[in-house]
Amino acid sequence: MRRLIPALLCLLAACAAPPPEQGLRNREAMISSAVVFDPARFAGRWHVAASGVPGCAGAAQDWALDGRGAYVLSGIDCAGTRPAHLTGRAVITGPGARFAPDAGFGRAPVWVLWVDQDYRIAVLGTPEGQFGMIVTRELPPRADLMAAAQEVLAFNGYDLRRIGR
Repeated sequence: MRRLIPALLCLLAACAAPPPEQGLRNREAMISSAVVFDPARFAGRWHVAASGVPGCAGAAQDWALDGRGAYVLSGIDCAGTRPAHLTGRAVITGPGARFAPDAGFGRAPVWVLWVDQDYRIAVLGTPEGQFGMIVTRELPPRADLMAAAQEVLAFNGYDLRRIGR
């Protein structure tokens, strides 16, 4: 009987549910933000082309520069578990394209991991992997730009299976 109890405990442990996933990215992977970044060109309306939040495809986000080193945010927040109202400010912290939101995006740091040279498409994420998304000026995005954005997400440790359209 003494041998049976440890065997049963091992069996029960093997049947236990796996621990919940921690974010959308492998935090062991390197992550980097865009170094060459023009805050004025990034300002304006963006549409979510892909995110880890079901129901966010097509959601609009407005990033308006306030003239004091921050963006005023509005639209739909696609950084939680479901779409929510996006509000607040995101202070530009640098280097490059890094922001500290005071309300939106779960108050997690927002990094622009990549933006194409014409500011048509961008990849947003956070080092801890709470969210990752592709935003574009127009829907649908060009297929080649979308493929490049997905490569950037994968390079930065994001699980593309969990970031859908």
